[in-house]
Amino acid sequence: MTVGYNHPLFILAFDHRGSFQKKFFGIEGEPSAEQTQRIADAKHLIFEGMQRAIAEGAEVASCGVLVDEQFGSSIPSEARSQGLTLAMPVERSGQPLFDFEYGEDFAAHIERFAPDFAKVLVRYNPDGDAEGNRAQLQRLKRLSDWLRADGASPRPRFLFELLVPAEPAQLEAVGSSSDRYDAELRPELMRRAIAEIQDAGVVVDVWKIEGVERREDCEMLSAQARSGGRDGVACVVLGRGANAEKVDEWLRQAAPVPGFIGFAIGRSIWWDPLKEFVDGQRERSDAAAQIASNYLRFRSVYDEAKRGAQVA
Repeated sequence: MTVGYNHPLFILAFDHRGSFQKKFFGIEGEPSAEQTQRIADAKHLIFEGMQRAIAEGAEVASCGVLVDEQFGSSIPSEARSQGLTLAMPVERSGQPLFDFEYGEDFAAHIERFAPDFAKVLVRYNPDGDAEGNRAQLQRLKRLSDWLRADGASPRPRFLFELLVPAEPAQLEAVGSSSDRYDAELRPELMRRAIAEIQDAGVVVDVWKIEGVERREDCEMLSAQARSGGRDGVACVVLGRGANAEKVDEWLRQAAPVPGFIGFAIGRSIWWDPLKEFVDGQRERSDAAAQIASNYLRFRSVYDEAKRGAQVA
């Protein structure tokens, strides 16, 4: 299998697990069977939003869903039957350091669903905990090697969600301003993190990265992702739960840059309409319609920015 991915890809991400049950439903500890069903139903409503977006004209070949096994296990087969790109998480939810959700059985769980992408979420600051970073790299290399190995059936591609949380000294250097950290320090830290992960032998097909505010930073990150002969490797922009205006800004900077192929956005699309449905303030069909509208709007912003750069 060649490294990388060269098709447009617009993912609706709803693989949230621990944060979803705690922050959205207020459920602590292990959910009961009834609570699990309630969460699963909410996940399916998000998927219904994607189905609505396709019915309203979204090109199915470029549509994807990122959904978990714990609460969304009925969705992968539906997604596949409808021609959607399927991504599923491998990481244990809510952990500061990457580890496998299903431990030594991680491969069996991937093979059970056979997604197009195996996704990890990794918090990695190159100036952070060196020992923790090394432990993460070892586990990520193991996953990467398994994904690249010859198997009885084709293995998924590797979708890598990189978060670079600020270290205390870094925040102090920018006057404790998270906005200044994002603008002044995070882009170069992201580039260094990508380089260190690459140097550790982790082979990534698509980087799912936090948005940046300058075109030149998008270009820098794409160049690093594609360095060393990795010409087919791509990047997508994540939403980070930000408001629409901020996500629009990130999309407009990234869309014209070679190597960026789309986005993987979750809460910024579905949080508000889903919460209103759960709270009894919206009908199910209306919530799905709003999720579809939000998804299509972000696609429009991305496509218009890309077309505008091509015309210019």
